[in-house]
Amino acid sequence: MNRYKKRIVSILTILPLFLIGLPGGAHAAGLLKKAQKTGTIKVGIANEIPYGYKSANGKVQGIAPNTARRVLHAMGIKHIDWVVLPFGALIPAVKAGRIDMASASQNVLPARCQQVTFSKVNSSYGEGLLVNKGNPDHIHSYKAFVKNHKLKLGVVTGADELKFAQAVGIPQSQIVMIKANSDAIPALQAHRINAYAATGLTVHNLAIKSKAVEAAKPFTQPIYKGKPTRSYGAFSFRKSDKAFIKRFNMELAKVHKTKWWANNEMHYGLSHEDVKAALNASTAKLCAGH
Repeated sequence: MNRYKKRIVSILTILPLFLIGLPGGAHAAGLLKKAQKTGTIKVGIANEIPYGYKSANGKVQGIAPNTARRVLHAMGIKHIDWVVLPFGALIPAVKAGRIDMASASQNVLPARCQQVTFSKVNSSYGEGLLVNKGNPDHIHSYKAFVKNHKLKLGVVTGADELKFAQAVGIPQSQIVMIKANSDAIPALQAHRINAYAATGLTVHNLAIKSKAVEAAKPFTQPIYKGKPTRSYGAFSFRKSDKAFIKRFNMELAKVHKTKWWANNEMHYGLSHEDVKAALNASTAKLCAGH
């Protein structure tokens, strides 16, 4: 009898170690088959507008969730269990199996690529300039301020745009510091500044609040440290879910060819340039830091 007890104890001791050794734990065993069989998947969002959020009526929407929904439905997964988490908790939750994937337009960065696998790039956004209606000063880039020393550029105190402006060569005498995004429109209308620098999405959201201003179009991204200032968002998964990721990327590539996808991106303020940048981006190169 003691001999059998010893065998049971031995098995119970070894089993947890075996499970720990499995990639992603037992949860990772065939996510594709599991999700297609149950028709359900658990997806994390960070509740950030416009990347992925819950609206007032409880519906999850945004740049990433709208596309994820289409892709997952095409994979035969009709029910999505949306999980709202702090942005910084998304990757740990993916790795731990608390969610199956993250849909928050996470920027593809080398440090993140070491922890999770990113899908094909799904979105991209860079900087933008808010100008008075009709763009009377014909401003389409940061370089316009280098060429015309009479122009003034508005920047929020502490924002990255100050670094971008300085890198391009705009002198401090042409930079006007303002306290918040909400001060940009009054500053433009009072002609204290000729343009306001912010992310493209921030510029878009300000432009829809007032008919007196608009986003400068077309717009050339400023160069910072040898690269255009641009972020690339994608969906993230556990590294062990290779079959699922492969199928997801196949369906995502099909969605990217539709007019719906481009319209969805631009609905939230992304430009034609942003859409093109997303399609041309390589996840592998971004993960390698290129």
